[in-house]
Amino acid sequence: MREDEKIPFTSHLEELRKRLITGFIAIGVGAVISFAFKERLFNILVQPLIKVMEEGDTLIFTGLPEAFFTYLKVALLAGIILASPVILYEFWMFVAPGLYKKERRLLGPIVVLSSFFFIGGALFGYFIVFPWGFKFFLGFATETIRPLPSMKEYFAFSAKLLLAFGVVFELPLVLTFLARLGIVSVDFLRRNRKYALLLFFIGAAILTPPDVITQIMMALPLMALYEISIIGARIFGRKKPEVDEVKESAT
Repeated sequence: MREDEKIPFTSHLEELRKRLITGFIAIGVGAVISFAFKERLFNILVQPLIKVMEEGDTLIFTGLPEAFFTYLKVALLAGIILASPVILYEFWMFVAPGLYKKERRLLGPIVVLSSFFFIGGALFGYFIVFPWGFKFFLGFATETIRPLPSMKEYFAFSAKLLLAFGVVFELPLVLTFLARLGIVSVDFLRRNRKYALLLFFIGAAILTPPDVITQIMMALPLMALYEISIIGARIFGRKKPEVDEVKESAT
């Protein structure tokens, strides 16, 4: 029996408020620290684009405060990434009271793996998707059409992709955890594979810019992650009690 079944709803709201405040504080601390390295961080963020641009091409800013506010946003993005272990920890701790005691023992590894998958997804986007995607976009340049990407536009584009890939790479962990709780099963995941595939492409179309290349480059990893989720569900999913199996065979 779960220990918090009789806790008032207002207590859950208070717990949520505390968790959110802690998460925002962690992001703020990370952003303040990152702001000291804002130029270096932006140079790292822009490297995949610089490598595929023509020699001599640079980014521009079209408004006087654009560079300053872009650096602020870079620091905020870095703060979110730095604070991601804390954010994920607070999320899982908020979920913890609704779990059985034996299920709570899994939260430690889950927090670590959540951070690993989030950062791994962001790195996948940076090292794999960015070079291919930027090369595709710049391929439309001609002798009379010259690309002049701005700092603001590039940051908005890259930040959205980094966070999107970080979030979607949590899929194996989430589905495995749901299987562990008995909410989904291996058979359920297998039966709904085709629907999941459709949802992946729809989700990729929503999370990525409106071009086929980046949508496919997000949907394909999601398909692989879904198969990993099935393996994880098979290994760590809740096993049906033997008593229930006997009863089902008897009927």
